[in-house]
Amino acid sequence: MTEVVDVRDDQRIQRDVLAELAWDARLRPNEIGVTVDQGVVTLTGFVDGAARRWAATRCAQRVRGVRAVADEIEVRLPGTPGRTDAEIALAASRALEWDSFVPAERLDVTVANGWLMLRGEVEFGWQRRAAEGELRRLDGLRGITNLIEVRPSAPPVADRLRRDVQRALVRTMGAERVTVEVDGDTLVLAGVVRSWWERDQVERVAWCAPGVRVVHDQLLVGG
Repeated sequence: MTEVVDVRDDQRIQRDVLAELAWDARLRPNEIGVTVDQGVVTLTGFVDGAARRWAATRCAQRVRGVRAVADEIEVRLPGTPGRTDAEIALAASRALEWDSFVPAERLDVTVANGWLMLRGEVEFGWQRRAAEGELRRLDGLRGITNLIEVRPSAPPVADRLRRDVQRALVRTMGAERVTVEVDGDTLVLAGVVRSWWERDQVERVAWCAPGVRVVHDQLLVGG
């Protein structure tokens, strides 16, 4: 039996990324440029906030055939007076406090020139991801540096951890081509996934495992 592989050329990928950017209501037409070289997408242009920059990157990652995304988009806030660093920091703190899944009392937020720094400790990796995701949409934000450390309450049992993560991947995504290795409290993900969305979901599953402090993602995006 001959396996048929859908090879998508760079021009086709470029058209699809541009169409996906135009389709996303969070973005404005013609503010982002797209070039593609051997499946690697480079995004350029200017947006008025970190939320739009993140949305543009996610748009490109959703397109079939994209192997990697180079984000060269610049955030330029409007010239009119916007939120001050103090206002952004207050909004961030309140957003974290309202999220019942994030231990806001263990996190510290600082803002300088519109750039937010997250520090602190959480027990699970998914809490680290959730905290950053909660803040991405804040108005006036240029970007986020996430320095939250994951400190599990107990070390994992390697064989059980590997087995549980592998089962969760098969159960939720059918990701039989992903392998999981355990080194202490570190998970190493390897293999091939079909899209960036699937890669993100594999990471999500890995970070949900109790006892995991670090996830090394060595996954390849392929057919």
